[in-house]
Formats: sequence, structure tokens, C-alpha cells
Amino acid sequence: MLMRAAALATSLSALLLAAAPAALAQGVINLYSARHYSTDESLYSDFTKATGIQIRRVDADDAGIIARLKAEGSASPADVILLVDAARLWRGEQDGLFLPIRSKALDEAIPPNLRAAPAADGGVAWFGFSTRARVIVYDKIKVKREDVDTYEKLGDPRNKGRLCIRSGSHPYNLSLFSAVNAHLGPEKTEAWLKGMVANMARAPKGGDTDQIRAVASGECQIAVTNSYYLARMMRSGNPEDRAVTERVGVVFPDQATWGTHVNVAGGAVARHSKNVAGATRFLEYLASPAAQNYFANGNNEWPVARGVTTDNPALKAMTGGRSFKIDDTPVGTLGTSQVQVQQMLDRAGFK
Repeated sequence: MLMRAAALATSLSALLLAAAPAALAQGVINLYSARHYSTDESLYSDFTKATGIQIRRVDADDAGIIARLKAEGSASPADVILLVDAARLWRGEQDGLFLPIRSKALDEAIPPNLRAAPAADGGVAWFGFSTRARVIVYDKIKVKREDVDTYEKLGDPRNKGRLCIRSGSHPYNLSLFSAVNAHLGPEKTEAWLKGMVANMARAPKGGDTDQIRAVASGECQIAVTNSYYLARMMRSGNPEDRAVTERVGVVFPDQATWGTHVNVAGGAVARHSKNVAGATRFLEYLASPAAQNYFANGNNEWPVARGVTTDNPALKAMTGGRSFKIDDTPVGTLGTSQVQVQQMLDRAGFK
């Protein structure tokens, strides 16, 4: 998936390992990150080893980072922003919080549907660096796979009383619902949302891992989750987690039509960065094979850079070792309809 010639991976590595300019060798970049994964520590330290650029990090969630950037304004010390949702990246772009950059390495590595649309001067405000699929898990004994092989079937009467899902207003679901809206249009999307409400086994609650556990325990029979939560449980050292994953099946929806929805974790150069060159170099590093494999093996996300391969056993098990068709709707457009989708959710009674 999302791959081209291996030669591109080699060129990205060469770019990263090229001697850093003297001005950057002793430089520092300030990173505002919504990524809270311990495996990313090696990602950052390897960048410093390769370039000599130190990283100072501030951690918060996506909304907190955007609020902080707005409050700091031109006095913000931020150089790089990492967020974990395409709609939040779009919001930051719309609010003028990012500095569009021009980078041949990033343009060649990151597919157009997984980055912001270019500005008039060709600069790009943000880039996706990893993806997670919004998949359906189901009770392998009580549910037929063909009854859950599309997102639309989540709202079909055949699945009445079967569905568990987290809050409809959570960014992961808002992005999914916005993608469905892009394909079906508002009228059919709202009817679909009402169908899901009618099919719920219980009111929305908890996170994605809770939905997987609910299917395994029999509280419901189908649920929606981001793929990396399921992969994390599959690779867990806890026997109870692995037992849960053995009880459920997984479907990558809409393989016969528009493809499975994916969301991105991505990055941008801050609008008021004091080290644009260092910040750009860091984003280029995130597209390198070494960094892409940290995303894949450290947090069970799919790499997005063309020419990069990975060997994550859980991701392979989920897909049977094959690629899957992804929805190629530009993720940067999903934020444009989220207010409309939230209004649909309100009318549908989807909490």
C-alpha cells in the first residue's frame, strides 16, 4: 500500500544523512506534539544523532496545541507541530497557524491525498506521516462477515442491537462520517447515522479499545475501531488482550467500492518558527525509511512514504499480508464538512 520504487527510500535516507549545515549542527527546534507514544523517543534521539539538532518538546492533545498556538501568537517558540487527526491539521491550516513550505523530498514521498493542498506559491501547510484505518471488528461466531463489509451496513436493520461505538463527536468518528458524507451526500449520510443509532446495543461510551473488548465480552457484536488499537492488543504481552483479539474478526470496509477510510498523524512547520530550516529538515526526516518504520513497528501505524516497506506482524495478520484499498478522498478536505456532520449527529440523536 502507498508504495513505489525502493530507490525513493534510498534517496530519502541519503538526504537525511547528508552533512547538516554548520548553522543547524548546533541548532534547536521546539516541538509541540500530540503524539504520546514512548517509542517516539528513539525517533527523536536518532534525528539528533543524525543532524546535531536538539529537540525540545511540549506535549498536549491536538485541541490544546491549537489553543496554545493561538494564545502565543507571534511570540510562540514552536518550530514543529505534530497532530494526530487530519481535521485538526486542517483546522490549524485554516487558522493560519502553519507555515507552508516547499520541499522536493516531501512532495516526492507523501501522496497528495495525505497532505494539504498546495498554496498559490506551491508551499504545503502540512504533511501526513502515518495512517490508521477505521476498521470494523465483529463477533466471529454470531456475525457473518458479509453483514459488516461496508460502513453503510452499520446502519442496516440487519444489525439492529449489535453495534458498539465511541462518541460520534470524537475526531476519529467525525473524520469517518465526513468521509462517508463525501461519498453519499448529506441526505443519505444522515439516514445512515440514524440507522446506526437504531442499531446500538448501548449508548456510545469509552475509547476504541473498549469497543473491541465489548465485542469479545458479548456486550455487542460489531464495533468500530482504529486499526492500531487492535494491533496493539494483538502484540500485547497480556494474555487477556490476546484472548480478546482471538474472539473477534476484522473487516477493512468498502474494498469493493471506495475503500477503507484512513486518518493521518501529521506535521507542520509553525507559522512563527525561528528555525524554519531545522523544522523542515525534521519533517523530511519523518518521511525517511527509519522514521517510517518507527511509526509502523512502534505504534502499529502504516507508513505513508512511497517506497517504504515494513514488517509489523499484527498489521500483516490483520490484512493477511496483503495491501488493502484505501479511500483516496483527500484527508485535508474532511474538516470542511465537520460542522455539517455534527448537526446531523445532533438531529440523529447520536451522542
